Amino acid sequence: MLKSLNTTKFVSVAILAAILAGCGTSTPTTSTGTAPTAVTSLASAPLAPNVYLAQAANSKDAQQRDTNLLLAAHAYINANDYAAAQKLLKSMQPSLTQNPTLLAEHKYLTARVLEHTSTYTDALNILNYPSTWSLPKWQMVAYHQFKAHLYQLNKQPIEQVRELSLLTTYLPPAEANEVNDKIWQVLQPMHEQTLQNFTRDTKSLIFAGWLQLAYIAKHYAVDPAQLVRYLGEWQKQNPYHPAAAKLPADLDRALNAKPFAPKNIAVLLPLTGSRANAANAIRQGILASYLAKPNEQVVVNFYDTANDAVSAYQQAVAAGAEFIIGPLLPSEIDQLQAMNNTSTTVTGAVPATSAPIPQLFLNQTEKLVPDANKFYFALSPAQEAADAAARMYQDGVTMPLLLASNDAIGKRMAESFIQAWKKKSDTPIEVYYYDGGDKMRTTVQDALGVRDSQERIARIKELIGNSVQADFRSRQDIDAIYMISTPQELTLLKAFIDVNFSVFTQPVPLYTSSRSRIDNESSQTAQDLNNLTMSDAPWLMQNGEENLMVNTLWAGWNNSQKRLFIMGYDAIDLISKLAQMRSFPGYQFNGRSGVLSVSPDGVINRQLSWGRYQRGSFRLL
Repeated sequence: MLKSLNTTKFVSVAILAAILAGCGTSTPTTSTGTAPTAVTSLASAPLAPNVYLAQAANSKDAQQRDTNLLLAAHAYINANDYAAAQKLLKSMQPSLTQNPTLLAEHKYLTARVLEHTSTYTDALNILNYPSTWSLPKWQMVAYHQFKAHLYQLNKQPIEQVRELSLLTTYLPPAEANEVNDKIWQVLQPMHEQTLQNFTRDTKSLIFAGWLQLAYIAKHYAVDPAQLVRYLGEWQKQNPYHPAAAKLPADLDRALNAKPFAPKNIAVLLPLTGSRANAANAIRQGILASYLAKPNEQVVVNFYDTANDAVSAYQQAVAAGAEFIIGPLLPSEIDQLQAMNNTSTTVTGAVPATSAPIPQLFLNQTEKLVPDANKFYFALSPAQEAADAAARMYQDGVTMPLLLASNDAIGKRMAESFIQAWKKKSDTPIEVYYYDGGDKMRTTVQDALGVRDSQERIARIKELIGNSVQADFRSRQDIDAIYMISTPQELTLLKAFIDVNFSVFTQPVPLYTSSRSRIDNESSQTAQDLNNLTMSDAPWLMQNGEENLMVNTLWAGWNNSQKRLFIMGYDAIDLISKLAQMRSFPGYQFNGRSGVLSVSPDGVINRQLSWGRYQRGSFRLL
């Protein structure tokens, strides 16, 4: 069986056993040309370390001795005794037999130890086999599999794909297909520019072919005709590539997905009443997008949902709507879903036997019902918190601390962050919920361990006297803080954090969401927020002509209204792309509100841009 890895298992035991039968027990020859005692297979170490150590002590042949010592080190690793394995590997290195298989195994096991005792980079540095070595298949399988695993841990997906593509060349077809599926999964989240940068790699044609395919899939997914054309060209240029004969399943579905091309678009919004300001911002964004790409064959009609969303929907259907954007409020979405799910015909509604009208809801609901023609687009604070967890993990954060406002939104965002973090790391997340005023300061001091330090100092002074000079200490086990706050709370919360980091501790990076961004911030406010990293929609990170136009036409708008404007703008642009995006989850659309993708349940995910306050100004990262 393959060397066991706790986190990665691609190759089945049955297939690997066949490989080992032919390669794992070969008998190398000595430098004199005579055959030594048969060398035991190094592929697995099922016995206890002391058994192999005893066999090594009784071995008269140098290669057999080193083989048993390596098996003992492997057995120590199996038992999670990395210190013993490291000591043994180090002690045997000076006299190690210069046989490629033994030298490779020593490097491999040393890297296995370094994964747990040092850094992933150190493990990768040691795990480097010369191209002149001729090694059995099982050893090359373990080598590329483990290197891919290390690159994954080190957050180097391109190199992970490179190793996985090399791994497939040593596997039978069925097992290679499993790895190919993994390669495609790793490629899905990558931006197309990243993919394009590596498509000309000449060292590994299989690796380059994968990146070329992923780039084509992302770049042309919105245009089926172009996608088919470029896929055909790719297949001609890569006739022996594993994906040439069998395209990834989601890409195959995207090829067969029929894009939405409506001529009559209906928009359901609360154009009057208490939500009219928010609805107007979305309406203006929809009109701006529509007018930017005029098409006389397409009409857009608006329907007011302030009184009754069901009635507005029925009016749109009666007017021949072929695609519906909206409604905006979760309660309205629930009403329409309840209407569509009922088996009886609502008065004036289209009969249940009619083809469903595709719909892009402008919010999410807890009663989400997956449907091939239903999509959910929301500027969700909870989704933004999940995106922040992914970003912080990517930045190398390992022990984040959450400071969240003690309200419904704060708790929802904190829970979303925690759930997203669990998908990346087993490290538990500490969350401290704060209220306003002095309670905020107390919560920050508790979160940073300052109050405990101050209490210890006070007790010492009681025992020894007030002449004792002592500074408080803040905790040192966290490496970043994610703040969930309103704009009004942000500057005060950051100030409390700043003053409660002790002189003995290096302040950690601070992150927050667009919910905290201050409207019309002054230079002094920006100075107060120095070194704070914040997420927001890409459009709001820029100062282009379009931003200037919006600021001129609607000078009174706050950041929330501007985000709704670009949401409306993206909603129109998404229509022709939604079917392909849902069929092919790896396809990303660079919208004004974020890098957008569609999950299988129809929810549109947003990957935001990030900026940082530096020297009194906010700069895009």
